[in-house]
Amino acid sequence: MTELRNAVTTAIAEGRMGERLWLYATYHCNLACSYCLTESSPAIANRRALDRVAMVEAVHQARELGLTCVGITGGETFMLPWFPEALSEIGRIMPTIALTNATLFGDRMLERLQPLAGSDVALQISLDSDRPERNDELRGPDNFAKVLAAIPKLIDRGIGVRIATTVEHQTEDELARLCTLHRSLGISDDHHIVRSVVRRGRAAIRGMGVELGPDDVLPELTVTADGAFLHPFAPTVRNGRTDIDLLVSRQTRPLERAMARFLRITAALPSGADVVRNIR
Repeated sequence: MTELRNAVTTAIAEGRMGERLWLYATYHCNLACSYCLTESSPAIANRRALDRVAMVEAVHQARELGLTCVGITGGETFMLPWFPEALSEIGRIMPTIALTNATLFGDRMLERLQPLAGSDVALQISLDSDRPERNDELRGPDNFAKVLAAIPKLIDRGIGVRIATTVEHQTEDELARLCTLHRSLGISDDHHIVRSVVRRGRAAIRGMGVELGPDDVLPELTVTADGAFLHPFAPTVRNGRTDIDLLVSRQTRPLERAMARFLRITAALPSGADVVRNIR
């Protein structure tokens, strides 16, 4: 384990990999976004999910291997009935970001999130435009209204909030107005993530987004119910089937075996400060 940890630390320092472990909590979602990487929707037949024990176990092992933070994504993470409590537990192990569409945050859910107040856990909420019709065109009916209702309630409870904007045909003026909006909500520019639609999953079928090149995404070990992948844009779904072109290992328990395979793959990839990562 010590030798593997040293190899991870070296790879992070050399820019060959990121320091974050990603967990795909579930492929199930209450929305069906036009550019979804995993073809998630309310009607998805195969809801492949990690269980709570597997997620917490992976985070403990990631810390032992030298990773320093966690990202949790989906699908919609809060579709899992036990997720608020698991998120609090994981956040006590390492700093954590959980991606969410923020449409399920009724009063009961907000009460369950209260233990996150003041912790090293942030919710990264998707918002693609300052105009409801533009945002909802990409993400679904009433998404904009629900997001804007949830953000102040989260901030008032002391819960960290970030905004993620996925770009597909938005104008510079539109993005500037969106920045004005998130600032008015108390979210700084440092906590606003802007990235292009990636041409994988549903976006590939619809001809949306940008193709990924070998240098575009920093490798970050990503664990799903289907196995471990090269980065969080890798475990995508097209026409109901998981893409395996960027699969690292089917085995994820114990995590060290997937990590050893991950390091062998990333050793052949470009590294260093001169590599421009276009998708984050």
